[in-house]
Amino acid sequence: MTSILRKTTALRLLVQWAFLGWCLFLGIQFSLFVEHYRSFGRTPDYLRPPGVEGFLPIGALVSLKNWLVNGQFDTIHPAALVLLLTFFTMSLLAKKSFCSWLCPVGTVEEGLWRLGRKLCGRNFTIWRWLDIPLRALKYALLLFFFKLIIIDMPAAVLQGFLASPYWAVADVRMLHFFTGFSPLSLGVILLLAVLSVFYQNFWCRYLCPYGALVGLLSMLSPLKIRRSDEHCVHCGACTRACPAQLPVAEKTAIRSPECTACLGCVSSCPEAVALGIRLPFLQRAIPGWGFGLLVLVLFFTGVAAGMLSGHWHTSLTPEDFQRLIPMAERFGH
Repeated sequence: MTSILRKTTALRLLVQWAFLGWCLFLGIQFSLFVEHYRSFGRTPDYLRPPGVEGFLPIGALVSLKNWLVNGQFDTIHPAALVLLLTFFTMSLLAKKSFCSWLCPVGTVEEGLWRLGRKLCGRNFTIWRWLDIPLRALKYALLLFFFKLIIIDMPAAVLQGFLASPYWAVADVRMLHFFTGFSPLSLGVILLLAVLSVFYQNFWCRYLCPYGALVGLLSMLSPLKIRRSDEHCVHCGACTRACPAQLPVAEKTAIRSPECTACLGCVSSCPEAVALGIRLPFLQRAIPGWGFGLLVLVLFFTGVAAGMLSGHWHTSLTPEDFQRLIPMAERFGH
């Protein structure tokens, strides 16, 4: 049993790091695409990968509202909306699995706190009286963007934003942000990295509004970590293993938006049937490999749906890129 559970953790880590590697590959390909246009002003030898639009969640939220209000699916960065809808669907059907199985930031964060555990023998926790208000920060940021986009932006403004050069070069501006950090940005990122070494998932736990959003949606998922009190030996290993610091050993079902379905608690449980991720009307839990397969199927189904429906590749032409890419440097991020 222990061997199977360790394989579950290994599978999740494999999926995480493979996805991070793929994101880095897409970033390099997009960087070559942009640099070729910027330097030579002609059709490049490198294709533009639509997947980089996954790093435009705020613009994707604008696209989502425009689609719902005006009935128009954005053609400039359609993959951004496809990926947003895919991650929403994953949250509704498979908990907050995007964060623990696919998110590249989450992967780096986990690598950092695992490094900290090796260096210090443990990770540290923030006092509970401070932890709770700090966790509210990501929800405050989410509320800010929700009010700004969902409440305050009228239909005409949505269309104007999505038709603007600013949105057209949003992916290029994002590339410039990652390849040309300002001293302030670099300092903030290094500070967050250092904090993540000592405190598990510091950014994800306290500051990520995207994680806050998918976490709230995940509360509607029928799949949950469920504990059988009949089979539980009350060793507390599941609570100690939870990176979200949830009291797994005290609950019959974990409904918290902080649960990422990483299955760390399940992997730590010494009893085969005491803990697992399952539907409420089934006694049999989904095996770790099965849940991992579900996560991947949901993700690739969403991407395939976008491709097959014609909502994946941008409508911008090579002539548009020749005009727009030099313009990107005029905009601040």
